Amino acid sequence: MSTRIAFLKGHGTENDFVIVPDPENALDLTPAAVAALCDRRAGIGADGVLHVVRSAAHPEAAQMAAEAEWFMDYRNSDGSIAEMCGNGVRVFARYLQHAGHVAEGDLTIATRAGVRTVHIAKDGDVTVGMGSARLPEGDVTVSVGENSWPARNVNMGNPHAVAFVTDLAQAGRLLDPPPVSPADAYPDGVNVEFVVDRGPRHVAMRVHERGSGETRSCGTGACAVAVAAARRDGDDPAVTGTPATYTVDVPGGRLVITERPDGEIEMTGPAVIVAEGEIDAEWLENALR
Repeated sequence: MSTRIAFLKGHGTENDFVIVPDPENALDLTPAAVAALCDRRAGIGADGVLHVVRSAAHPEAAQMAAEAEWFMDYRNSDGSIAEMCGNGVRVFARYLQHAGHVAEGDLTIATRAGVRTVHIAKDGDVTVGMGSARLPEGDVTVSVGENSWPARNVNMGNPHAVAFVTDLAQAGRLLDPPPVSPADAYPDGVNVEFVVDRGPRHVAMRVHERGSGETRSCGTGACAVAVAAARRDGDDPAVTGTPATYTVDVPGGRLVITERPDGEIEMTGPAVIVAEGEIDAEWLENALR
């Protein structure tokens, strides 16, 4: 291993990431290494790691290499693997532009949830085609303390439970995963969103991200919230033939979510590269002892 490892720091609506460029998939990013990098006191600090790998060089993405040159090998801050991260895709695309791999316009990025289409606009915003939502059947309940609410089960390539509340403070501190029942609805854990209305087709949310705790934003969560809000409001673009657009405020900013009649969901928001530097490999090795 080289004595230093290149990294960048970026965020999308304050959902922040350590970006590790590794085109040939040469680094062994163990769960412990990811957790050390994401540690906000003893490491760089982040909600997750964006491991940047060429699709052809990664066994989980090789079959997508013909469609997308780059694979977002995303890890949660506890080191666990996630299928998808909407804010992460936008920041991943911004990194590719920053590094000169892509220019403004359209590109594709491989993820564990499939290939995602991305558009980098001249104004700096990034739009991601997030795929379509699945709405599994069955009643789900989310609890915080003595309070509980019915929740909408929405899958955006990763699982979400969306609960509409009267006050976002009802979500509590969100340090630990809110209990969700029935337990077998989410055998691999779940992202939980708490949502309030701000106006017509305008909501605000807080989220507990599986494997990361409360974060300032969650892209797939914002998409799940928009879909759940639309269905609650009696709006299904597949039925009406008209796109449904919702503004979703998150603690770190604002995202705009559009569900098209064909089911495709588009998310638009900012993506920022904050800094770049080098990880000291000796520090990382010591951190893992």
